[in-house]
Amino acid sequence: MVKHLLILFIFFAGLPAAFSQQVKLLTVNELHERLEQGRDTTYVVNFWATWCAPCIKELPYFEKLQEEKRKEKFKVLLVSVDFKSQLEKRVIPFVGKHGLKNEVFLLDEKDQQEYIDRIHKDWSGAIPATLFVKGKNQKFIEKEFTYSQLLSEYNKFIK
Repeated sequence: MVKHLLILFIFFAGLPAAFSQQVKLLTVNELHERLEQGRDTTYVVNFWATWCAPCIKELPYFEKLQEEKRKEKFKVLLVSVDFKSQLEKRVIPFVGKHGLKNEVFLLDEKDQQEYIDRIHKDWSGAIPATLFVKGKNQKFIEKEFTYSQLLSEYNKFIK
């Protein structure tokens, strides 16, 4: 009995560490560097938060898009705009609960208005918001997507 309890304790104690590997802190400069390094890759960067119901509703669509495009030079990046103080309490458990497989980041910036402007000039700060990037080409959209809308916007962007 004690042996089984010890095994369970070790298993559950390791879960937060496993999920924390899935959520990395990311500055706007690091995001820009990442996008510039992969010039031959199409990126779909979704800005979301754990408290945003429309964001949560559309997250599975980004997971599905990544899965369908896995053989292409394509990458979905999920960037949470939750407060940094919420990383351990909300973001990491959220990622685990929802089984997110795409790369998940927490935006590590202090001045919200300043980072909004640096991400894209057309962003008001509303979420959900999605940035499509391929090389120097960008398209920014502030809205909640259905899967068919997301796929349609992606297909229009890559043409």
